[in-house]
Amino acid sequence: MVKSRNRLGGWRFRRHVTTALVIVILVSIALTLPWRWLAPPTTAFMLQERFHHKGSIHQRWVPWSEISPALPVAIVAAEDQKFPHHYGFDFQSISEALQEDRQRRRGASTITQQLAKNLYLWPGRSLLRKALEAYFTVLIEFTWPKRRVLEVYLNVVEFGPKIYGVDAASRLFFGKPPSRITSQEAAILAAVLPSPKRMSALHPSDYVRKRSSEIEAAVIALGGPDYLARL
Repeated sequence: MVKSRNRLGGWRFRRHVTTALVIVILVSIALTLPWRWLAPPTTAFMLQERFHHKGSIHQRWVPWSEISPALPVAIVAAEDQKFPHHYGFDFQSISEALQEDRQRRRGASTITQQLAKNLYLWPGRSLLRKALEAYFTVLIEFTWPKRRVLEVYLNVVEFGPKIYGVDAASRLFFGKPPSRITSQEAAILAAVLPSPKRMSALHPSDYVRKRSSEIEAAVIALGGPDYLARL
């Protein structure tokens, strides 16, 4: 009798766990798959910005066709040069980052990981956040084409305080739409991404100018916009 009850209890526990896992997977797919075709109305980072710093933010969606070819390749050169070739994780960079000191001057997050964090999560380095980031990274990589990943990232990433996406950044910093951004301007925008609240594309510091020159050189080394031609 006791064994029967234990077996019944174990079966019920497994059933509840399976049901919970299925619900979690279905909900996460519902949160991910629509943005393969639709423009996300907001992101977790934008909502946090509105909550903690009252006031409106600057962001307007623009399709890939209205973005200068100089912009995507500059972002890839600065943030994730292996973007066209990996499946969401750059394991070599992760290994190298783990071998460096605790300050981790180099980053190991790919563009897809950064997009997952921006869309769904919060800043920080907790194990829970990193686990959720990895989960959503896998979902995005296996349900979206690479060009869509980069298109959404370009439209939601922060370039300055309350300034999100390449359209707002291009117009506020350079007075032009993103379709007319030059390679030098694209490199400046890419240079501020690691710390957009501290570094300015409108008034670039010596560091930002130096970093933007490095990014321009990296773009040339990759082959220019043609590097992303097959996305």
